[in-house]
Parts: sequence; C-alpha cells; structure tokens
Amino acid sequence: MIEHATADCAGDAGTFRNPLHPQPDPFLTFYEGNYYLSTSQSTDQCGCLRMRQASSLADLAAAEPITVWLDDDPSRNQDMWAPSFHLIDGQWYFYYTAGDGSNSGHRLYVLRSEGPDPLGPYEFAGLLGAPDVWAIDPELLQLGDRLYLLWSGPNNLLHIAPMSDPVTVCGRAVYLPSAGGCPEVREAPATIQRDGTTYLVYSTCDTGKPDYQLWMHSLPPGADPLVPANWRQHPNVLFTRNDAAGVFGPGSNGFFQSPDGTEDWIVYHAKETDEYTYEERTTRAQRFTWCADGTPDFGEPLSLDTDIALPSGDPGSETSRQADRV
Repeated sequence: MIEHATADCAGDAGTFRNPLHPQPDPFLTFYEGNYYLSTSQSTDQCGCLRMRQASSLADLAAAEPITVWLDDDPSRNQDMWAPSFHLIDGQWYFYYTAGDGSNSGHRLYVLRSEGPDPLGPYEFAGLLGAPDVWAIDPELLQLGDRLYLLWSGPNNLLHIAPMSDPVTVCGRAVYLPSAGGCPEVREAPATIQRDGTTYLVYSTCDTGKPDYQLWMHSLPPGADPLVPANWRQHPNVLFTRNDAAGVFGPGSNGFFQSPDGTEDWIVYHAKETDEYTYEERTTRAQRFTWCADGTPDFGEPLSLDTDIALPSGDPGSETSRQADRV
C-alpha cells in the first residue's frame, strides 16, 4: 500500500491541519527535538511496524514512513495494531498487537531497542501474557518503580496485570469493569498522570461505529491499581462525535506534551462519515486543558478544515522555516 500525505496538512505559519496520518490507532511522543508517530498497519501486508519522524507536527503528514521492525513469522506478522512505545532506563520498549490474520489469533508483543533512538534498531523481546488468550491494545502503566500492563482481553474488556520488568507479565490478569454508553467494546487503554492521579482513558462502542468514543477511570495517588474498586468510574463520555464538524468515531487515543512541556495534547483517530465502517479512520491531534477538579477536558474533536496552533515550542514546518530564511 502506498501512503499519501494529505495535501492541506499544513495551515498558515504557526498552525497545522489534521489529519497527521491516513491510518488509525495512533501513538505519538516528542523526544529530543522530534515527534515520533506510529499507527496500526492493519491494511498493510508488509509484516512490519513503522514510524514517522518530524521536528514539527506540521511536517508529520508528509514524513516518509520508516520501518522499525519487519517480522517473517506468519503467526505474528499480520494485523499489527495499536502501537505504543516507552523509554525506560535508556531503551525503548515498543508494544503492539499482532496475529496470524484470524481474529482469534491476536496477541500482545513487545520489542526492545538497542539504545535510546526511538527508531531502533529493535530486537524481538517476546509475547506478553497467555499464549492462548485473545488480546489487543497493550499499554504500559508506570507507577513509581512499578510497572503494569493494560490491554483489552476476551470479549473486548479491559484488564491489568503486574510486570516484573518491561517485557515480563508476572501476575494474573485483573478485569476492570468499565462503563461506556453502549454494551460492546472496552479497548485502547491510554493513561495520563497529573498531581499523583492516574487517568485511564479508554474507547467504547466499536471503532466501526460513528459513536466510538472516550470514557475514563481515575486512580488516586498511592492506590493499588490491581484492585478494581480503587478505580473511580467517571459517569459521562469525555470525547465523542461532533456532527457539526463532520467528525465521527473519535477514539483509540494517546497523549503527548508540547516540545517545551507546557501543553498537553491528545492524539486520536476519527473519520468523516457516520456510516458503520472501519475505513477512512485517520490520525488527528489537538490540545486539551484541565478542569477545576483536576480532570482532563478534551473539548470537542475539531473539523479537518480547522487551522490549529502548533504546540508550544514547535519550530513550525520545514517549508515555512526555509521560506523565512530566503
């Protein structure tokens, strides 16, 4: 499959327009002068995981995809979904879903980098969790010096388990009951922490539906995340369709900070149609703020023709910088 950058991805100087990428399930981080973005490769049969790298958010859509992992094992080189990657003790750990092409074959895997470069090289570090149990959407949770794995397990329900290190699950899976405005699907867990509280944001309602949306749990400081009752269920949807803006099914998100660390941003996928379809989901990003009670306020998903101010500390697109130097 040939990936095409969106023609109007850059707005005026100092702004950008969504989408950032033509694929879903994004994870994005800023590290040492560059943004790094990876998404699902569900329609790409290369058996690989890819990243895009750019110094400005405005340049990500046109950035060339870089293959960071190529797998020739047919049991785990298809449906390579929902990546997330984290720097721990000078190495990156790249978590993802993969399988053999069948729905029942989806499992969780992790790669380990040789050094501090998010682009690798990587080595295969192993399978996460039970080898015979369906699982998707792995995410690492760090609380102090302790690590936990979050994911969507059997029946698309949220689970958590302790880890002894970034590549080893060392205890039983604990089911986290989760509300969601619809009966089906609790998936794509993502976490953000503020003032000691951990917010677990997750997606509900089937990503093919226009009502795919974000809900949330929170965990107070010092509470054991393996005790389901310690997670507070927030009663309302946080982020949902915006019909007036032509945005449907926003979800499967991640979080990142602006280059100067002063702003919080959400990255997510959404689509422009209210039809029940898994096609046309594209990666988008926008800034979010915080409510007086300390909870995140994501607002509404913005239309694709909105010029969005670049994150604080973002140098602007390379094209704009070259024009400024002329």
